[in-house]
Amino acid sequence: MKALVYIAPEQLELRDVPDPTPVSGEHLIRVDSVGICGSDMHAYLGHDERRPAPLILGHEVAGTVLGGPRDGERVTVNPLVTCGTCPACKAGRDNLCPKRQIISMMPREGGFAQLLAMPEGNLVAIPDGVSTDCAALAEPIACGWHAVRLARAATGQAGNALVLGGGAIGLGAALSLVAQGVADVTIIEPNETRRAYLAQKTSFNCIAPDALAADQLFDLVIDGVGYAATRAQASAHARPGGVIAHIGLGESSGGLDIRRMTLQEITFIGTYTYTAQDFRDTAQAIFDGRLGPLDWTEPRALAQGQAAFADIRSGMAAAPKIILKPN
Repeated sequence: MKALVYIAPEQLELRDVPDPTPVSGEHLIRVDSVGICGSDMHAYLGHDERRPAPLILGHEVAGTVLGGPRDGERVTVNPLVTCGTCPACKAGRDNLCPKRQIISMMPREGGFAQLLAMPEGNLVAIPDGVSTDCAALAEPIACGWHAVRLARAATGQAGNALVLGGGAIGLGAALSLVAQGVADVTIIEPNETRRAYLAQKTSFNCIAPDALAADQLFDLVIDGVGYAATRAQASAHARPGGVIAHIGLGESSGGLDIRRMTLQEITFIGTYTYTAQDFRDTAQAIFDGRLGPLDWTEPRALAQGQAAFADIRSGMAAAPKIILKPN
């Protein structure tokens, strides 16, 4: 099969690699749509020691089952493979399974390829009328869905929310906020090209970082970026008694105003991916249309993957999500 292989920092190469061989309980999937994630960008830049080259990246996958009793069925793929038996899994917090694996990180190669093997329990059927491009968004949006669920549980009723970052994670969080009952949402996005794109494609108030009034406070703040600068902004704009939900993994330290958070009893929640139930709930919200038309993706051929990464790196990609098409 053809696969886009990460071979060195800022270098991807389209290669012929062996087809995956499903083990017992797994299905072979033809990859029809696979999104480029921020974590793929971290690896591409050489910033993720968990993803050393050479490696097939990509974990936002939708495709078609080949062979077996589900032959021809279109599915979206939960990329987290967990043990199902540990205390975290039994408690419904399988995203915290100590034995968890994720495709695009060894020992499981990723979805920037024509074929992928995944367990039966990780597949969610796509109904007629929903494209695989939309269904592939279940994974990035589920990160925001999970963060919103945890944040709302911590804060109770939330009247407004601030989302830092207008990429797929931030936009997915904004859509999840609305779907879960928080209608007043502001998105901070520094890239002018993307702000203009979001203004055209969505109804959110999307503004530059310096356009936010210093005294404007929010019940919920979701950091979809995870840099010191965004954490500083989150610390400054969470209301007393509010909640910061931190999704982004941009850099590991700096930015939090611990003194203000302590004096104002601001709750900080680190949120990692999603549970299997969050993934299913997000997929169903996509299928039901509760997350809107999801028409903010840009499809490109897998062979154009290197150029797509370069465009994202340079800030030239306006769309929050580029979807690669391997087949």
